[in-house]
Amino acid sequence: MEVRSETTQARSDKLPPPAVPKPRVQVWFVRVCSSILVWTCLVQLFAAGELWHTRIFTGLSNQISRFSAPVEPVPLPPPLPPPRNYTSNGILLVSCNGGLNQMRSAICDMVTVARLLNLTLVVPELDKTSFWADPSGFEDIFDVRHFIDSLRDEVRILRRLPKRYSRKHGYQMFEMPPVSWSDENYYLKQILPLFSSHKIVHFNRTDTRLANNGLPLALQWLRCRVNFQGLKFTPQLEALGSKLVRILQQRGPFVALHLRYEMDMLAFSGCTHGCSEEEAQELKKMRYAYPWWREKEIVSEERRAQGLCPLTPEETVLVLKALGFHKDTQIYIAAGEIYGGARRLALLKESFPRIVKKEMLLDPMELQQFQNHSSQMAALDFLVSVASNTFIPTYYGNMAKVVEGHRRYLGFKKTVVLNRKRLVELLELHNNKTLSWDQFAGAVKEAHQGQRMGEPTHRKVFSDKPKEEDYFYANPQECIGHNDIRNFLSLTTLISS
Repeated sequence: MEVRSETTQARSDKLPPPAVPKPRVQVWFVRVCSSILVWTCLVQLFAAGELWHTRIFTGLSNQISRFSAPVEPVPLPPPLPPPRNYTSNGILLVSCNGGLNQMRSAICDMVTVARLLNLTLVVPELDKTSFWADPSGFEDIFDVRHFIDSLRDEVRILRRLPKRYSRKHGYQMFEMPPVSWSDENYYLKQILPLFSSHKIVHFNRTDTRLANNGLPLALQWLRCRVNFQGLKFTPQLEALGSKLVRILQQRGPFVALHLRYEMDMLAFSGCTHGCSEEEAQELKKMRYAYPWWREKEIVSEERRAQGLCPLTPEETVLVLKALGFHKDTQIYIAAGEIYGGARRLALLKESFPRIVKKEMLLDPMELQQFQNHSSQMAALDFLVSVASNTFIPTYYGNMAKVVEGHRRYLGFKKTVVLNRKRLVELLELHNNKTLSWDQFAGAVKEAHQGQRMGEPTHRKVFSDKPKEEDYFYANPQECIGHNDIRNFLSLTTLISS
């Protein structure tokens, strides 16, 4: 209590002395004078109203208009489709394997299988144990909310497996890899009955588990819908990809060159043409180090003669020149680290000085969150490749095929699918002086006319050799011309509920 009184006393000592009240007549007089003064000012201002408006309001309006851009209304997102009402036959858990684009295709297939069998799908798990060792989850690459919501009129998708069914809680689920290139009858007759005895079935491999051809049209449309509408990259990836495209477009037309001359590709394929003996041994050791790369002993030159190897950077220079690309062509390299580094890129840079990579166009801080995540970096290359004026892959792998399919769907944008077997023949003839440059260039152009430039064509079908067929996602011919797949035809009318 004493402390309080001392504090109160100290504060009261610092307060100013109380104000002396003014006489009422004096206060009244001051108020009247103030009112007269205000009215006098207002009269003068209204008398000079035009001058006021012209010099003040108009000037102010001009200043505002200088700094404010016209505001465009933000379009509202399309309404969500109503959720499909169905009795689920069970839960499908899938673990994707491979790189980004192999997993992308697998996700489309697994959504389609879940719809066919009236299952509940858990958001797919991505591969974290492959060569790339990318720890990214689905939500790190794709917009998971959009994925779930945009497809809810076809499939019920859970963000994660309910805890009571997890291994941590001792639940033993049934695991299996589906048979590759299977049609709808396999899934209806072989897989669906499994759910009568197992609440959950886990597909532990998902690559190419659905046939390219011979499926009901409704299933093909759903694969397209997932690919072109349901799978969107995260807003961060989409924004940075758009920035890359914008920078490139401001500099003029550009070629996206998918230079698939990376260490994993060379080790897996056994292609060592142009490598030193030391490099060839390094690649061989790597191939043996990964047990899921089944083929170990590979004769590089035999494989190259069959057209099964990626072009080397040096071969790529000759092919680009033969196809008519000039020295001032802007080329974006859509790839990871090139094996051999700057030494193997030297001739390419000398021949086409306007070569760029994402690391050259963006601030390191912008890329920092995506580095050491190969799938996220590949997503940026994917976005740029789809938007490019011309897309040229030096190896016809998963990314080349999926990008080609997107470019066909978007209006048959120019994609040069290289005939590597024919090119190896021509390159050998040119290198040993059998063909002159003009003869070589003419033959290269002749070998890449028509469908090898991304023009409309039908998929090749080999019912007994599905591996040799044209890949569905490279040429989704059933969906081309129907860009609003969701409204094109409801699957409910074509697939029994």
